[in-house]
Amino acid sequence: MAHRWRFVRAGGFNQVVIDSGADLEALGTLDQKLWVALACPTVGVEFDKRTLALLDTDKDGRLRAPELLAAVKWACEMSVDPDDIAKGKDGMALAAIDEGSTEGQLLLSTTQTLLESIGKTDAKKITVDEVAKAVAGFDKHPFNGDGVLPIAATSDETVKAQIKDVLACTAKPDQDRGGDPGVTKASLDVFFEQVDAYQAWAARGKDSALRPLGDNTTAAFAALSAVRAKIADYFARVRVAAYDPRALAAINGEEKLYLELSAKDLDVTAAELERMPLTQIVADRPLSLVHGVSPAWTARLADFRDKVVKPTLGEKDTLTLADWSKLEGIFAEHAKWAATKPGATLDKLDPDRIRTLAAPEVRKGLADLVAKDKAKEAEAKAIESVEKLVRLHRDLIGLVNNFVAFRDFYAREGPAIFQIGTLYLDQRACELVVRVSDAGKHATMAPLSNNYLVYCDCKNAKGEVMHIAAAITAGDVDNLMVGRNGVFYDRLGADWDATITKIIDNPISVRQAFWSPYKKVLRMIEERIAKRAADEAAAQDAQLAAGVDHTHTAVVGGAAPTPPAPRGFDIGTVAALGVAVGGITAALGALLAAFFGLGMWMPLGVVGLILCISGPSMAIAWLKLRRRNLGPLLDANGWAVNAQAKINVPFGASLTKVAELPKGSSLSLTDPFAEKTSPWGLYVFVIVLAVAAAAWITGQCDAFLPHAARSRTVLDHNDHADESSAVDAPDAP
Repeated sequence: MAHRWRFVRAGGFNQVVIDSGADLEALGTLDQKLWVALACPTVGVEFDKRTLALLDTDKDGRLRAPELLAAVKWACEMSVDPDDIAKGKDGMALAAIDEGSTEGQLLLSTTQTLLESIGKTDAKKITVDEVAKAVAGFDKHPFNGDGVLPIAATSDETVKAQIKDVLACTAKPDQDRGGDPGVTKASLDVFFEQVDAYQAWAARGKDSALRPLGDNTTAAFAALSAVRAKIADYFARVRVAAYDPRALAAINGEEKLYLELSAKDLDVTAAELERMPLTQIVADRPLSLVHGVSPAWTARLADFRDKVVKPTLGEKDTLTLADWSKLEGIFAEHAKWAATKPGATLDKLDPDRIRTLAAPEVRKGLADLVAKDKAKEAEAKAIESVEKLVRLHRDLIGLVNNFVAFRDFYAREGPAIFQIGTLYLDQRACELVVRVSDAGKHATMAPLSNNYLVYCDCKNAKGEVMHIAAAITAGDVDNLMVGRNGVFYDRLGADWDATITKIIDNPISVRQAFWSPYKKVLRMIEERIAKRAADEAAAQDAQLAAGVDHTHTAVVGGAAPTPPAPRGFDIGTVAALGVAVGGITAALGALLAAFFGLGMWMPLGVVGLILCISGPSMAIAWLKLRRRNLGPLLDANGWAVNAQAKINVPFGASLTKVAELPKGSSLSLTDPFAEKTSPWGLYVFVIVLAVAAAAWITGQCDAFLPHAARSRTVLDHNDHADESSAVDAPDAP
């Protein structure tokens, strides 16, 4: 019979309810199109890292749906009652392990062994801390089944030295469970392959054809190699000088080089001296090995003379090109053999040590120890399985409800695993805060969430740095800007200094969008006024500076300064201003005439005017708020969100808490430093009175007034009275 699933509507989509063992057992039958997420990262989330590492079977740093399903299936199979897993409590009873299979029996016996190892033989259950303590003890054991042999695995000093030598010649040693570097079967095979190749190469080197000076050949060849390039350079320069004497100045070193050397403390090993010729270059001159030699090369040439020249050419203080060619011929075969030396990593060991390590008993002894460690692999896997089962009893239901469904996030009973803490900024607490691990991906994906986001760099007292992104979903944003500081509290309660580095602007509410156009106009006016004031100040400063310069020039020159010409009126400017004022007055008059022409519908006209200004902004905000969702924000962190997880306005308001006075507190409204208030009431009264007077004068109110109070009656009566007075009045004398 098919499992009967239950769903709830949250975040604008249907989410499955998983709260029983039966739900967990049937999870594999739930269509993955109904899952909220199909993958999540194992780092950057607030969840037990060891649990995630045990579930990440391919070790790619991501937990995928098949891996979660495999863990759920295995945990249910190893449990007598899967409802124990659905409770999500720490502490797995030994009786909860299903002994109906060979694996279950092994898990039970291993659990009992682990409890005995920590002195809890009679315990009936095991907790995560207890299993972690037992596993740590096993990991520190010399032979823990990982096939990695650390130095501490043996007490024999000879074997310790052998392991140390192998590690010194291994480019990237493997890590033992206990965290120490060690050798493995693979690294031993590579090491001894190099040892065998070296031994074969060294055996070929015993051929007399390769040893022109017998046992002294190696030392002589080293002395030759130390000066080979420099001697070749010397004879090349001599030949150039013989070809063209004009090159002598350049190939001997320019004089400015010596000037530079003389300006600082001299050192015979200075790099500048190293680059200069062995001796002064003269056409066709042999190389002097004793006199006039560069201080940087004196010791090496003396060593070359003693170990190479004397045994082959006799007592010579100079070396000709022919002598040099002869020496290269003597050591040619030895040089070819030396160039084929294998196992460059073995250079850290001297030849005698390599011969010692090449002994068969050394190789066999180390291989046997690695095999002994590997023999514990089955036990190690069983211990890891116990650890995994104990952790799944505690963590699996919570992980499922943050993966298959986002119950923790939408129920608001506790933070979801992607919420890493709370950002306090500008009198608000932002709870939708995620870690930023890939800034480039965030720059592409996060804006598509339609959330107002602030990116912050966080730093704690230890000097650790973390990058976060916080969604602002309530309040206003007038006081938010790059550079503002706040405090971030992580899930452990530790505080971090937070500084805004980037803002992604999106609507927060329709109310905010209503006032947005007016605020933008005010900001634009303020900016224009500030810019105009700055320009005027700069112009006045420039004019003042010019006047001072002019006066100074006149005084120094003995002439009286010429006063600046008075500025006259620009008739064209005055005319243009008149036209502009006239146009503005006409437009304002037309607007007022149209407004008063509405009569009793004037209030609707005011509403219409406001809607014309704020309507587009509110409409855009409404559309964006309907599309505001969590998916792109999490996808930027490596999640694979499988639903349009919406964040509507009421839910968003719960994610950002604005400062409020505590209940029962009192507030004194007397501020001794408050600015003097302006009589806005009087201003409003005067404006309303003026509007009412204009409406009465134009006859817009006549329909609502008695006949005697109507403007036409009053104004017409006054007109007739004036005419009568004019007729009856006697003529002036």
